Amino acid sequence: MPRVVPCGRRDNAYDDFKTAHMHNDEVAMLLVDAEGPVTAAGPWAHLAKNGGKDSDWKRPKGAKDRQCHLMVQMMESWFLADKDALASLYGDGFRKNALPQNLKIEQIPKEDVRKGLERATRDTNKGAYHKGKHSFAILALLDPVKVTAASPYADRLIKAL
Repeated sequence: MPRVVPCGRRDNAYDDFKTAHMHNDEVAMLLVDAEGPVTAAGPWAHLAKNGGKDSDWKRPKGAKDRQCHLMVQMMESWFLADKDALASLYGDGFRKNALPQNLKIEQIPKEDVRKGLERATRDTNKGAYHKGKHSFAILALLDPVKVTAASPYADRLIKAL
C-alpha cells in the first residue's frame, strides 16, 4: 500500500506534491478537498480554476491525470456514506437523522456537511465533531465499499491506489 503523508493545509499539500513529483522516484499523488462543486472536466482542471490563494495550482510538468484526486466537496462528505461508522464512534447521544440525507454525498454543500456533523455529534461524550480530534479515527472506521459506492471520486482514488 502506498505511503500516505498528511501535509496540513491544501496549499502545503500542493507544494509538497510538486516537490515530490519533481524529486522522487516514487509516484506522488495529490489528494485535497475540492472546496466546492466540481464543474471543470477533471481534478487538474478544477484545481486550476479553484486552487488556493497561495499557489497557481497548475498541473506540474509531467504530472498525470491519475496523480490528482479530490475529496468532494470536503473529506467529511465521505463520512456521510457510512453513518453507522459515525454512530459507532460517537455512541450515545449521536443523532444520525441530523446528518444530510442526500445519498449523492459529492453534491452536499460543505456548510451543510459541517453543520450536520456538528448537530449530530454535539450531545455525545466525545463532543461535537472536530477535524483535528476526530477525522482520522472516523476515516479508519469507514467501510470503503460504502464510500466508493457513494463517491465516484473516492472510487477513482481507490482504483488509482
